[in-house]
Amino acid sequence: MLGAILCGGYGKRLRPLTDQIPKPLLEIKKDYTILDKQILQFKHAGVKKVVLLCGHLNEKIKERFKDSWQGVEIEYLVEDKPRGTLYAINNLFKNFEADNYIIRNGDVVCDANIKEMINAHKNKMLMYVTPLISSYGIVEMSENKIIGFKEKPELNYYINAGIYIMSKELKSILSKHKEGDIEKLAFPEISNNGFMNHYKENVFWQSVDSTKDLEIVNREYSNKQDKPWGYEKLIIQTDKYMTKELYLMKNESTSHHKHNKKDETMHVFSGEAIIKFDDREVNLKKNDTIRIKPETPHTILAVENTILQEYSTPHLDDTVRIKDRYER
Repeated sequence: MLGAILCGGYGKRLRPLTDQIPKPLLEIKKDYTILDKQILQFKHAGVKKVVLLCGHLNEKIKERFKDSWQGVEIEYLVEDKPRGTLYAINNLFKNFEADNYIIRNGDVVCDANIKEMINAHKNKMLMYVTPLISSYGIVEMSENKIIGFKEKPELNYYINAGIYIMSKELKSILSKHKEGDIEKLAFPEISNNGFMNHYKENVFWQSVDSTKDLEIVNREYSNKQDKPWGYEKLIIQTDKYMTKELYLMKNESTSHHKHNKKDETMHVFSGEAIIKFDDREVNLKKNDTIRIKPETPHTILAVENTILQEYSTPHLDDTVRIKDRYER
């Protein structure tokens, strides 16, 4: 599986930020860019080589990632001028041989489970889709009365979320067009032929097309730290207690670890998890809780996408990794 990221746009609606910095290098939080997150997501999903499809300010991207970054091999295809996503992907197929390509837009920040998406790829193309969120608040009505309001609700529709797995067999369809928008020129034919499946998850997703979008992402990451298995958010910390939100992707797990001082209670907010101790396993479903005392080695494994609330004593950096399945 070869990874590729479309990162050649001008980011005009983000000027003046993108006059000196390409959009994919905008920071989610300090010293952590959109491209950093995307490449690390590929890495943790087992994708060992990523091609960056560049254009505007490509030298800035090359300066950051060079030919290897965080153990991932990096290569580049640079356009002399903007020719559209279809040209960029045709160029990828022409220059790099692979059975399957996982391709993503370089301006999307999301918590998609890339490994599960790769496992779900059965057809010639798989598209990641995400729920459509209304850009407006809506009113709820009954007969001639307004009975309530909802601020920017999730609608009963899905949108293209900008991550695709495409097999080499699609080359004949893609090559019919030299330049332009792949969504308009090639995707209709691929789907009409029955070659396109969808993969959906209801997780954080944000396309960064404006300064307002970037502010949304920055707020999301003000208390959030990505992990190979998902993320953790520090919700509350006082001198007496601490609350965290932990998100574990399906089939992922924390390291086998312990806390020297931290006394914690885990509450399953959604999903299902298994807590593995040295001498037993405990299965936890929605609304279940478990206390984990200090000096107790354990691993948390997600049976499905799972959100946990962790209530504990206020020992923020009190984790001793005993065995870790991930390269840190």
